Amino acid sequence: MTREEFEHHIAPWLALQNCPGIGPFRANTLIRQFGSASAVFAQPTNTLADVLGSERYAIALRQALRPEQRLAHEAVFAWLHSPVPWPSHVPLEKALITQADARYPAQLKEIADPPLLLYALGASALLESNAPLWWQQCLGLLAVVGSRAPTPQGQHNALYFSAAVQQAGLCVVSGLAQGIDAAAHAGALTNAPQGCLATVAVMGTGIDRIYPHYHQDLAQRIANCGLLLTEYGLGLGPLAGNFPKRNRIITGLSQATLVVEATEKSGSLISARLAAEQGRDVMAIPGSIHALQSKGCHGLIKQGAQLVDQVGDILAEFGLPAPAVDGIANSLPTDIRSATVAKPARATQRTAQAPSALTKAASLTHHATPPAMPDQFKQSEHKHNSAATLLEAMGYDPVPLEQLQARTGLATAVLQAQLLELELTQQVQRMPGGYYQRIALA
Repeated sequence: MTREEFEHHIAPWLALQNCPGIGPFRANTLIRQFGSASAVFAQPTNTLADVLGSERYAIALRQALRPEQRLAHEAVFAWLHSPVPWPSHVPLEKALITQADARYPAQLKEIADPPLLLYALGASALLESNAPLWWQQCLGLLAVVGSRAPTPQGQHNALYFSAAVQQAGLCVVSGLAQGIDAAAHAGALTNAPQGCLATVAVMGTGIDRIYPHYHQDLAQRIANCGLLLTEYGLGLGPLAGNFPKRNRIITGLSQATLVVEATEKSGSLISARLAAEQGRDVMAIPGSIHALQSKGCHGLIKQGAQLVDQVGDILAEFGLPAPAVDGIANSLPTDIRSATVAKPARATQRTAQAPSALTKAASLTHHATPPAMPDQFKQSEHKHNSAATLLEAMGYDPVPLEQLQARTGLATAVLQAQLLELELTQQVQRMPGGYYQRIALA
């Protein structure tokens, strides 16, 4: 993009978006009235004041084009022409997509307050001006959202359903957050060819600020097989209020939203509400009545969300045939953490200083109890920690022995011994096919 093209096609949209006090609602009101950002700035002050209902906002728009307000434009122009910050096996492209750009998704314009522009980074095959429109390079877009602190079963569900719908031709849209979001992106990337539209990550930060920072590798993989998108300006870090706002883009891009796991106060319920308000389908995966992470999904189902317990339920909403799912489960890793991302060394060090329940249990399995603990309590304390850790790793859904080993890292003999103890105390039930299930008192 030349300087002249940037000044003509991009700069007015940047000025409108960055104008203090205007915000998405007022900005979109102006766009609907006058048609484009350039046309907005061509209006006299009194006309702008009439539309906005305030002369103060009209004056602010006049000031938005002053030279000192345009310094941020230089940074954006430089970003567009700077190298991609990481090596890639496929050509990557940067773009700034305004509402006037053909690459701006038509379905996103339908929501009440669509972003004026989107910063984008991804495969060149998706973003090049002569390429087919990226949001049409799939059979549909599905938002997959859920808890940032999911159960192991919830993570596996996100991995599995995302992998299956991607292989059936859908694109998975999520928010790059830890937990269900990361698992959804990772599932969609499973066996996805590079350069395709497998998944889209809608960020709550600037395009140059990956958050959480230990998702750098995941972000690179997404760029190779999809897109990173954000409405927020360069250099903007994580602000709590921006993440709920970006959810309207996740659901607005998608024809349907799937909630995998959510507590009764989960932010994922905001996404479900936004999807319903936007006229999109809302789906939810049910879970155990005893699992807190399932309460939000059960509430959505009571309110009319579609219950999803197999991939075919989702694909039917898109008019697609049910997939051959036999090979999908086998292609997924048994260790959920390896499929998404490991926490950074700093977090690992914190864990070493203040061990989690899993770390404590593993330590107690191989080492003596600290001397401060009286001898008569050693064995009972060890059993309590081991049982609590194993029950937490199980969740409430049936799970095979191999997955429990991957989740806990315990040796087969140790794991079987602990499972037997839990069976004898009627906390776990052995199921057909080598599965185990936690038993909870109603």
